[in-house]
Amino acid sequence: METVLPDFDAAYWQGRYAAGRDGWDAREVTPPLRAYFDQMNTAEQPRILIPGAGRAYEAEYLHQLGFKEVFVADLAPEPLAALASRVPSFPAQHLSQVDFFKLPNDPPYDLIVEQTFFCALNPALRPAYVQQCAALLRPGGTLMGLLFDTDFGPVQEPPFGGTKEEYREYFAPYFEFRHFETATNSLRPRQGRELFICLKKK
Repeated sequence: METVLPDFDAAYWQGRYAAGRDGWDAREVTPPLRAYFDQMNTAEQPRILIPGAGRAYEAEYLHQLGFKEVFVADLAPEPLAALASRVPSFPAQHLSQVDFFKLPNDPPYDLIVEQTFFCALNPALRPAYVQQCAALLRPGGTLMGLLFDTDFGPVQEPPFGGTKEEYREYFAPYFEFRHFETATNSLRPRQGRELFICLKKK
């Protein structure tokens, strides 16, 4: 696949963490995701993947709610170590330093949580991201989370913005749109700039 920008590898992300260039890190689970998690049923114990999870406050919150099948993937070791340090009871075998595009889909996941991963990828990889999400989910599985609906300008490194219309073209072949609208409860700096998405695999 041709790319206009480099693929941002583990060393790149580890360097950003080391330099404190982690402006995407909210230091907490964001309100739209927390509200969604709060209405989920722990009795069902869905198999949940959080790719490009960073320090994975979402995984911590789900773990505290009692979800036992939560899996975290990231390229860089620092954020995975941060989660393990904050939440010693989180299963170590559910933490993977791995390329999202190399994750296996057996067994498939019931839910994929998107939180500032899509915007961290080289934009040329967006079609591949959508295809991989679809491949990792069971039929009828859910892709839920937030996408930046904003233009960050001609930047050469993440975050990369985009538009609702652009994103719809990527997802439409693989997903049914249950919710795809501006989030109403974003963190203050992100208000009016995020789409809350809830998509069902066809």
